[in-house]
Amino acid sequence: RTVKATSGRQIFQPLHTLRNAEKELLPGFHQFEWQPALKNVSTTWDVGIIDGLSGWTASVDDVPADTISRRFRYDVALVSALKDLEEDIMDGLRERGLDDSMCTSGFTVVVKESCDGMGDVSEKHGSGPAVPEKAVRFSFTVMSISIRLEGEDDGITIFQEQKPNSELSCRPLCLMFVDESDHETLTAILGPVVAERKAMMESRLIISVGGLLRSFRFFFRGTGYDEKMVREMEGLEASGSTYICTLCDSTRAEASHNMVLHSITRSHEENLERYEIWRTNPYSESAEELRDRVKGVSAKPFMETQPTLDALHCDIGNATEFYKIFQDEIGEVYLKTNPSREERRRWRSTLDKQLRKKMKLKPVMRMNGNYARRLMTREAVDAVCELVPSEERREALRKLMGLYLQMKPVWRSTCPARDCPDQLCQYSYNSQQFADLLSTMLKYRYDGKITNYLHKTLAHVPEIVERDGSIGAWASEGNESGNKLFRRFRKMNARQSKTFELEDVLKHHWLYTSKYLQ
Repeated sequence: RTVKATSGRQIFQPLHTLRNAEKELLPGFHQFEWQPALKNVSTTWDVGIIDGLSGWTASVDDVPADTISRRFRYDVALVSALKDLEEDIMDGLRERGLDDSMCTSGFTVVVKESCDGMGDVSEKHGSGPAVPEKAVRFSFTVMSISIRLEGEDDGITIFQEQKPNSELSCRPLCLMFVDESDHETLTAILGPVVAERKAMMESRLIISVGGLLRSFRFFFRGTGYDEKMVREMEGLEASGSTYICTLCDSTRAEASHNMVLHSITRSHEENLERYEIWRTNPYSESAEELRDRVKGVSAKPFMETQPTLDALHCDIGNATEFYKIFQDEIGEVYLKTNPSREERRRWRSTLDKQLRKKMKLKPVMRMNGNYARRLMTREAVDAVCELVPSEERREALRKLMGLYLQMKPVWRSTCPARDCPDQLCQYSYNSQQFADLLSTMLKYRYDGKITNYLHKTLAHVPEIVERDGSIGAWASEGNESGNKLFRRFRKMNARQSKTFELEDVLKHHWLYTSKYLQ
């Protein structure tokens, strides 16, 4: 029985009617224990929504501190998520022909973590100056559960998330009204989350699943971050740095000359070591030499992220770049030296008009996933080619897009070996062709510079796919889709009071991701 609002947008009963049935879906209902007990984490299990700034209240100024953040305790939330998957786990054991009374230990749970700034979420009403309210969400997705039987080397997968990028599987852990660039507040709130996660990696969870106590180990993989967030978490310089990559030590100039041959070398441990060198300068070097030695690490990394590439932002970053290439080609920049801003503006509006006419694509203020998907197509290139005078350049543009479309499924697909094996095999060859085109036909753009995501797309994709099996499955998309839910719940399902607002949103969002209710 849900209440339908006039717009048909209301999915939940009003707050006071969340009955006991729903209480057991929220974290803090099921009993569990950790062996050994978690370091620095309380052993109580009936903990619901807590203040994300617990203990820091006095040191935060501009706002009443108890309104800033709400979260679940990480271990309690994971227990709730596993209990929600109880039926799936039991079905998985049965389908694999395993006797569930024998399978009480050896379970492994792999968790994807995502964190993303939601930009401005301020509600437009009331008078006075518009104060931007920025918000950040941290969430996790249970990606897979497997079991290793005694005497066996390989685990048997008994649960695999079929839609790892859906907002339905992406569970909110922590909501905060913080600007993602405000490093101090962000670290203050996520610090305890990091500590809980670290403690859980060294311990096993014992909970009752299907009527028997079973033990689970957890692996956490922080992959749902865009580049800005990765750099912030891992203590690297901002995206415009000459150290262009969060996976290798290449500089922008190096990456533009050698576009394809790089391997992944960065890691959380190395970043921590480099930060120590940066802090202590043991070899008494000049600022420049020191910076070159630590390759752009300039703050203390505080959260481990997986060195990978985010498929959604890769799409967006590359589409932004192609949008600029299209403008340059319409204006024949390769023949000119320094075009004026007026000329550039003219090319841009020509491109926008053409895309609107031929593709029904409205110009956007900031590139988004949907626009990127429509722009990176053969139709779009054909539309642009109508405006490009030289036949030779038109051919090159078509070839460039053709190669890109051959490469894209490899980092978009949830399982490339199954979905696009041929493109996976040809990836290195295609990326080499693509790079050759950039360095010849588009020399004017890529002489000594290249964008961060193009470098990653060309240089690192095969290695990541070989290591993880997929890039697309680990993307930040689920978390990004969750952002619009945040806005919706805040408007429709939350009490209009600063103190309660975030916990209502968190609670509804959690219930929305419950498999049981779906």
